[in-house]
Amino acid sequence: MSAIIRRIALIVSGLLVLCGIVAAVVLLRRPAELTVTEDPAPIEEPAPTEEEPEAEASQEEAAEPTLAEDPFYDPGEGYQLEQVVVLSRHNIRSPLSAAGSTLDMATTHVWFDWTSDPSELSLRGGALETMMGQYFREWLESEGLIEQNWQPSAGEVRFYANSKQRTIATAQYFSSGMLPVGNVHIETHEDYDTMDAVFTPQCTYLSDSYEQAALDQIAERFGKGSMRNVAAGLKDSYQLISEVVDLEGSKGYKSGEIGKLDTTDTGVTLEEYEEPAMAGSLKLACQLSDALVLQYYEQPDDAAAAFGHALTFEQWQQISQAKDTYNQVLFTAPLVATNVAHPLLAEIGSELDERRRVFTFLCGHDSNLASVAAALQAEDYVLPQSVEQSVPIGAKLVFERWSDEAGERYARVRLVYQNTDQLRGLTLLTPQNPPMSYDLTLHGLQKNDDGLYAYDDVRERIQEATDAYDQLEQDYPQELADAA
Repeated sequence: MSAIIRRIALIVSGLLVLCGIVAAVVLLRRPAELTVTEDPAPIEEPAPTEEEPEAEASQEEAAEPTLAEDPFYDPGEGYQLEQVVVLSRHNIRSPLSAAGSTLDMATTHVWFDWTSDPSELSLRGGALETMMGQYFREWLESEGLIEQNWQPSAGEVRFYANSKQRTIATAQYFSSGMLPVGNVHIETHEDYDTMDAVFTPQCTYLSDSYEQAALDQIAERFGKGSMRNVAAGLKDSYQLISEVVDLEGSKGYKSGEIGKLDTTDTGVTLEEYEEPAMAGSLKLACQLSDALVLQYYEQPDDAAAAFGHALTFEQWQQISQAKDTYNQVLFTAPLVATNVAHPLLAEIGSELDERRRVFTFLCGHDSNLASVAAALQAEDYVLPQSVEQSVPIGAKLVFERWSDEAGERYARVRLVYQNTDQLRGLTLLTPQNPPMSYDLTLHGLQKNDDGLYAYDDVRERIQEATDAYDQLEQDYPQELADAA
């Protein structure tokens, strides 16, 4: 089939798919009726750890984004795509904003009437993920990696998700878009609604010396040597969030259960087989930031999304900054990233080495993408056209293996994501309206003129990041009392 005919077929296919989801789009665009419920006893819940970090670099300091001119972002005619491994963040979910929750107690307003139970994938999230799967199908077909209506043989594809509803559902929706007749099985390793250790960003090695070194590294990297300064750059973000939710008018504030957002009270604790934990105002700011951004994605009325405030796009980025910083502080300092990303790094390396594998989809959380990228020494970046500027909702960290006509192997590592307008507008992803694509720069590795790394260099970097975990025990040994 010629390139022109193939593109026409892909466009026709996209139009047919659009007819299949139009009913869901109409439903999701219709403003929801908000209701107020009785207040039960307050509910304690952890701050969300699935919404990712923002880099320390400013917009001016960060590298310019590499945006695709080709709708399928082909590196050149001389390359053949051989394998793709995707580490995905789940798509849009609902926050825990039920009556009596911290989110309910921290505002005088009523949150969006979500289409899913707390922390579960929303209807919009499912529709958006299906669209992304459809776009990946068109891309992989255009590169000749898969054929139309592909029904993969055993071992050619793998879909593995954390055992939470939002990650399983994201993988299912993506697979339906990418392989609609492929009968894809979503692999899970734990009981439903239980965190899988592979996707849990936890410290599985800890000693007193490691803990102190990691905390010192966090303070140095984000607070100029002091943990009190870690949130210093969030003053404007805190103020904007407080104004939008009317924090000081809230039930929690008036009762004394919730205080003002203070940029100087941040604390981080590390415990073995636990996720890094945050203390202080940044934890609450993260919860509010997360819920507001998710509400912005879901609510078509701009003013309603901001509880009656008229916010600019830049102000929404400022709101997201608190949540992004929370995750950056907890999961991307090198010593922490090496620890918490270890299981996924090993999984990614194993998938790249699997000779039968054509496509792999691993579905977790933004903390997973953030820690893996940090462990691989990805340089700081700021993503364009997104209120979440590090790992937007539904983002994919994509590892690709290519070969040239001489048989030399190359790799590309990039983030693929729907921009904020695509998320809010539920717009179909097509060659004319592709998702955003941003090439990551791995510190110390050289790209060729077509923007590709030598495959062996990237594979070695993944192995080095995996092996660095074993080095922790040698560099920061257990104390004799603990080892006895």
